[in-house]
Amino acid sequence: MTRSQIEQAIPHRPPMLLVDEIVPQSEDSIVTRRTFHADEYFFQGHYPGQPIVPGVILCEATVQSGAVLLAGLMAGQPGVPVLTRMNEVKFRRIVRPGDTLEMTVKLNERLGDAYFLTGTAKVEGQTAVRLEFACAVSQV
Repeated sequence: MTRSQIEQAIPHRPPMLLVDEIVPQSEDSIVTRRTFHADEYFFQGHYPGQPIVPGVILCEATVQSGAVLLAGLMAGQPGVPVLTRMNEVKFRRIVRPGDTLEMTVKLNERLGDAYFLTGTAKVEGQTAVRLEFACAVSQV
């Protein structure tokens, strides 16, 4: 999936678009990648001289990957998936400039307009964050 296709799937735009590419995608799962560069806005203050990707950015990138997955399921329907909750968030590895995050998101269940997913983001095969999250369809 190209960058323009990702932008058609979700409303995020730089600097908050945190998905660079879609690797494989199926009906109920997706794998995406995001490489973090030294000039990212959040590295200016997190932390000077020892930059690390904030945990909230790792979660957001994973949730955006889930939104791309859901956009495929919602094709032709109005609305966009909006995060409603995150559970069981576990941070396991620091992510630094130059690291490529590979995010795997799986759809566990759908109840009406609510979707329940699990996401794992890894760097070089090591888990950086794992979370369960839910999205609902919103008419933004």
